[in-house]
Amino acid sequence: MYDPLTSTYSFACPSGPVAKVPLSAFRLLERLPAAAHPALYRVLFECRCGREHVGLVSHDDLDWAPLGTASTVTFKNLLTSRDDFLATELADLAASRIRAGEWPWSFYCCLEGRARPMTPSAFAVIAPGESSLAVAVQCPVCRAVSVNLVSREHVDLPFWNDRSIGVVAHVFQRDALRAIEEFRAELHSTHFDERRLDLEL
Repeated sequence: MYDPLTSTYSFACPSGPVAKVPLSAFRLLERLPAAAHPALYRVLFECRCGREHVGLVSHDDLDWAPLGTASTVTFKNLLTSRDDFLATELADLAASRIRAGEWPWSFYCCLEGRARPMTPSAFAVIAPGESSLAVAVQCPVCRAVSVNLVSREHVDLPFWNDRSIGVVAHVFQRDALRAIEEFRAELHSTHFDERRLDLEL
């Protein structure tokens, strides 16, 4: 599902071949209440066909696969002339960076007034802009939702940290994100068109 060499997720596309999209192409992420171990997330992603589709991602694929720990790819080790697993190398690299105090993803929590280590499962909404992404993240400590303005690399590449990020100086409730999703669905529904016609008459 996730390819650590290209930093992309694979999803089925109704219009053609398999869609390979980066994390920054996700638009909405929502944990499904029924699944527990592993947790399952419903994601709305922007496909390369130009449309948005819904996909499912497990917690492991969302948070751990980008670190390369589940990869089955091998490479030729030139020192030993053996085929070694890429996952072993990437896991060692990730562990050494975490021990050194780096976290794969960090975002600013507006309520606490500090940067917090977070994982992609904390993302709720990703909205693209001209030169940055607006990412609504839920703090794993206080559960408040903050909006950070970051580069695509900050989202797509583990251990990439922007030198500076923008922060919307407001703490959002998780329900606000649900209202956005419902309003967006309403805009695209025939029910909305019917109500708009009623208003125009």
